[in-house]
Amino acid sequence: MKLILNQDVKGLGKKGEIKEVADGYARNFLLPKKMAVEATSDNLNAAKIKEKARLHQLAEDKAAAEALAVKLESCVAKVRAKAGASGKLFGAVTSDEIAAAFKEQFNIELDKKKIRQDEPIKQFGSYDLKAKLGSEVSATLHIVVIEE
Repeated sequence: MKLILNQDVKGLGKKGEIKEVADGYARNFLLPKKMAVEATSDNLNAAKIKEKARLHQLAEDKAAAEALAVKLESCVAKVRAKAGASGKLFGAVTSDEIAAAFKEQFNIELDKKKIRQDEPIKQFGSYDLKAKLGSEVSATLHIVVIEE
């Protein structure tokens, strides 16, 4: 029996794929749990339209991420931090503080979870960090940690 998967099924395939399965497996497991629908001509057309819309949305998201990456490359954010007499910070500069600095200074929304820090920033100076913007697009964030 030919089916269109409504969700990922372990050992069978991913959502939206068309698969040929045994009749009993389809009737007793996949169809009652609404994990798949029969591959009729109407369902096949609907699946093609959904796939086309999904690919279009992915292309738009990638274009937006690339535009944001270009904008981020030209920005240098200043992050203020308190430090002791030796020049070491009292804490570390977090990705939340970096995201807030970009929001405040350049009005750019960054998710703090997408900012990658290899090691914590504990001293004043200039740093380059990576941010994963999605759709295989990443950007370099330029920040300068200055004394408050």
